[in-house]
Amino acid sequence: MLCFSAPAMAQDIRFDIAPTARCVEEGGREKCIGKASGACMEATSDGYTTLGMSVCSDRELTWWDARLNRVYRDLKAELAAQDADMPDYAPDQEAALVEMQRAWIAFRDAKCLSEMALWGGGTGGGPAHVSCMMYETAEQTLYLETRFPMR
Repeated sequence: MLCFSAPAMAQDIRFDIAPTARCVEEGGREKCIGKASGACMEATSDGYTTLGMSVCSDRELTWWDARLNRVYRDLKAELAAQDADMPDYAPDQEAALVEMQRAWIAFRDAKCLSEMALWGGGTGGGPAHVSCMMYETAEQTLYLETRFPMR
């Protein structure tokens, strides 16, 4: 019976990215993180169960991750074009971005595994890990969008 509860519950998830997306568009920055996943947990029957929290947070994480990948790709291309016009002695901006992003990914993954470990193998570890991944990914997205605004 337990095997059927997760798929059935996943079909009942009431997720809408609008609360987060609207907040970001209005300039809310960090206070926007988790708005859609929180609304999902509120609107979903059993939204505050381990599975509900994990699924709602993962859906918002997916949105932030796509946004991060888009801004990173565009920024990488812009910096590569700028590097082509720079003198030879200037630091390679694209390479620095790639190195920073790789280091950030390693940091995020280690931090979120640490968050999960705090639960000592308990059921809260899964939602803690997904939530951490969502917050860290969102913060990195906002950093890249602000630090390196696209023209």
